[in-house]
Amino acid sequence: MLGTERPRPAFLLASGSPRRIELLARIGVTPDQVRPADIDETPRKTELPRQLAERLARAKAEAVAAEATDALVLAADTVVGVGRRILGKPADEAEAARFLGLLSGRRHRVMTAVCLMQPGGRRTSRLVTTILAFQRLTQAQIEDHVASGEWRGVAGGYQIQKRAEMYVRFLSGSHSNVVGLPLFETAQLLRGAGWLRP
Repeated sequence: MLGTERPRPAFLLASGSPRRIELLARIGVTPDQVRPADIDETPRKTELPRQLAERLARAKAEAVAAEATDALVLAADTVVGVGRRILGKPADEAEAARFLGLLSGRRHRVMTAVCLMQPGGRRTSRLVTTILAFQRLTQAQIEDHVASGEWRGVAGGYQIQKRAEMYVRFLSGSHSNVVGLPLFETAQLLRGAGWLRP
């Protein structure tokens, strides 16, 4: 933690995701406040998955930092990409099933952009990409997954830390990134800000 010569700023998480709170707890970090950013997350026309993740993470961090200029603000955004196509949070069961059909038997990318705003306006960020491949899913597997409700509120319509992990035949990169927050890179950002010990 910061030395006694400098008071520690409040640490704000600009996300209401329980998964991100749980992941931060794994590295011994508990936000002083959880303050989800209220921004429009609609992809822009022709925007690529990587560009969307970076733009939204930055916008979330800046929105919360504008209201708490003396705080350390961490924001993140996770995007699932199949080629140039962005798979957001499914709106309903039919879209969740369609997403799983797109992911079935092929590789896709999960990108999380992490943005840290320090008091004084200094901004640092990282973008982490994990490549995954699902097995070829049967219609019964898709129906069971949709019925579980685990697709609700998550990019791509699945949560790797739950039942969807049994469909993952290949993963290259950060597992925690797929859950919602790449811990290695997040810890690096927090160390750089003096929040975690080197």
